[in-house]
Amino acid sequence: MNGQRAIHDPREIDASGLPMEHAQAAILDALRALTERAEPFAAILLMPAPPEGRTSTAPGDAPSAADRIRTLKLIRPGLTALCRGLAFVAPADIPAERAEAIHSGEHLWGCPTTATQDVTAARAWAEARIRACGLSPE
Repeated sequence: MNGQRAIHDPREIDASGLPMEHAQAAILDALRALTERAEPFAAILLMPAPPEGRTSTAPGDAPSAADRIRTLKLIRPGLTALCRGLAFVAPADIPAERAEAIHSGEHLWGCPTTATQDVTAARAWAEARIRACGLSPE
């Protein structure tokens, strides 16, 4: 389909079984790959539950917060241009700083976001975002 942009079903990125630092890096990598395809998309992000006890991994095990911020800054233009929405599926008891990042929407991510504990609701929201934007001329 040269020159045409197809909008596909929402992409599901499952980071629910990973430690938080790894989950954040995996999600950013998946979002970078989606933006590199240069096609409009929406994504459902399955987030991990907060860890019990120690919250950080050993040094060198995961990209640093600075690396994750740098990656987000690099992919934000692609998210703004191509992402129709990010639906975060996260447990209710996530730490405040994670909740703030999830709910910061276009300010942080460059595209609309929503957060829910219900994967079915996240899928419905992402599908609605695709349908609502599907006929927009590029």
